[in-house]
Amino acid sequence: MTSDVFKDFPLYDPRNEHDACGIGFIVNVNGDRSHDTIMKGIQILVNLAHRGASGSDPKTGDGAGITIQIPHTFFTRECGKLGFTLPPEGEYGVGMLFLPVDRSRGLSAKPSLSELFRKKD
Repeated sequence: MTSDVFKDFPLYDPRNEHDACGIGFIVNVNGDRSHDTIMKGIQILVNLAHRGASGSDPKTGDGAGITIQIPHTFFTRECGKLGFTLPPEGEYGVGMLFLPVDRSRGLSAKPSLSELFRKKD
C-alpha cells in the first residue's frame, strides 16, 4: 500500500525504488596511477553491462564510464612527437569531443574548434 505522503505525486510510487545494483567503483586509495586500475575499471563496466552499465544507448555506453588521472608523462611524450610542449602537470585540462561521423562534416568542424581552444594571451 502506497503511503498518503505521496498522494500529491501521482507519477511517483516508492514500490518502484530499487537498490543501486549497477554501480561499481575501482580505486587506488593512495592515488597511485596504474594500468591495472584502469583494466579493472573496464572489467567492472563489462561485468555490469547486464545491470544497465550501458546507459540509454548500448552502442555508445552513454551514461557509463571511467574517470582517470591525466597521464601527464604519456601526454608529454606524445605531444613532443607532435611538436609542442605541454604546460606543467596540473596546469592544463583534457577534453573529449564527438565530431560528426561523416568525414567531411567532421573535418569542417576542426578549424572552428582550433580557434575556440587556441590560447588567448
